[in-house]
Amino acid sequence: MSELLRDPRSIRVGKPTAEVDDAPEPPRADRVAPKRRFRRRLLDLLGTLWLFVFVIGAVVAAITYVQWRSVERVDVADVLGSSGAGTNYLIVGTDSRDGIDASDENASSVLMDGLVGTRSDTMAVMRIHDGEVALLAIPRDLYVTLPSGISGRINASFAIDGPAGLISTIQSNLGIPIDHYLEIDLAGFTGMVDALGGITIDFRYPASDPISGLEVSSSGPTELNGAQALAFVRSRQYTEVIDGQSVTDVTGDLGRVVRQQQFIAAVMADLGSTRNPLTLLQSANALGEYAVIDSSLTLGEVVLLAGPLRGADPVTATLPTTAFTTSEGAQVLSLGADADSVLAFFRGG
Repeated sequence: MSELLRDPRSIRVGKPTAEVDDAPEPPRADRVAPKRRFRRRLLDLLGTLWLFVFVIGAVVAAITYVQWRSVERVDVADVLGSSGAGTNYLIVGTDSRDGIDASDENASSVLMDGLVGTRSDTMAVMRIHDGEVALLAIPRDLYVTLPSGISGRINASFAIDGPAGLISTIQSNLGIPIDHYLEIDLAGFTGMVDALGGITIDFRYPASDPISGLEVSSSGPTELNGAQALAFVRSRQYTEVIDGQSVTDVTGDLGRVVRQQQFIAAVMADLGSTRNPLTLLQSANALGEYAVIDSSLTLGEVVLLAGPLRGADPVTATLPTTAFTTSEGAQVLSLGADADSVLAFFRGG
């Protein structure tokens, strides 16, 4: 009985069992604290970075939206068509001299002709279908029936009846439905190229054109700034140095069309692949100041274009034509015999 009543405080605790001996040692505070502090700092840093990205993204989106709203719009809904499953964009470069500073590089070659008014200097249909991009450049010397019923060069339809007239002329003469319209003048053209940091063109040979101001001294990939790019796409006396001999492109407007396709493809690839928000903002600013779009084109549609354009290698189509001289003595082009086979893809259905 005395053993049962013994003061518990006097009972000695025996050696722990093996199971207790194998229990892991509790983590020491001096070991856990640095790990916790590191994780906490890492999470704080990641949270700050995500917040920074979100804020920058929101600012870029807000500025882009403001710039988008500043783009001039033209109401051509009455003449726009529908290309079926795909989408056709008519891209027009005009020869408006507004915004060209006389002190700019190559400005003299742009302003020297003293032209006034506005004509469509470059015309191309860009078709996007199933993620693929195709380009069809339209020669400005193509002889067609204008909306007024008279015959003339296709670029005259823009000078006489504006964007709606040009869209109607393309649809009625080529059978290509136009879903959306984008126009940019010479100043916007150079500004957009400069915003992209230049455009790289692969020259087979050194090339020049004293009329447009083009001067490329060596072959191979060459980065062109806005003024030089403008001289490249406007060149009608394109001259290459081949084996020490100067050879001028005798195809005239047709050769110019090929070079314009090459250039548009390079611009699309750069615009689609860039992720630099400053570059996008600068490009949007150039477009906002000098571009014109149809009133039905939305910002969401433009954003969706980034997918197929990113890293795109557009298929370029050449419109078969035949040169002839009108009764008035004008040198023009008519559609060639195989034109329908090329136009069929762009006509959709």
